[in-house]
Amino acid sequence: MVRKLVLMFLVAVVCSVAFAGAALADEKIAIIDPQKVLYSHPKFQDTQKQIKAMMDKKQQEAKMAMDAVKTEDEQKRIYMQKRQEAAIEEQKLMEVLFKDIDLAIRTVAQAKGFTLVLDKNQVFFGGTDITNDVIVELSKKK
Repeated sequence: MVRKLVLMFLVAVVCSVAFAGAALADEKIAIIDPQKVLYSHPKFQDTQKQIKAMMDKKQQEAKMAMDAVKTEDEQKRIYMQKRQEAAIEEQKLMEVLFKDIDLAIRTVAQAKGFTLVLDKNQVFFGGTDITNDVIVELSKKK
């Protein structure tokens, strides 16, 4: 009886693996280096300058506000508030780049017939690297 159950379980596992393999066979997988793509974005340097200017401004605002209060708790609250404001503004500035990159990845993947795009750093083996194609696509939007 136990032997029969083990045999049925093994058959089920083999069938599952076979079906999963067949489903993956239809996938055409690409990989990209997201950091290289981001750093190659035509607007990356300008965005970094905007972020630095905004961070400097928030730091000055925090310093002035912290100098105006006396308690350490108020200073911590002001510091945390300015830090949170800076993070939100940085996210808004970077969001424009991320949208451009997402569109470029989708455009290249669809043009080349890829059904799945993965981060190159998360893949041990396989996939076609389309990083440079995505960078070229981004440069067209300059």
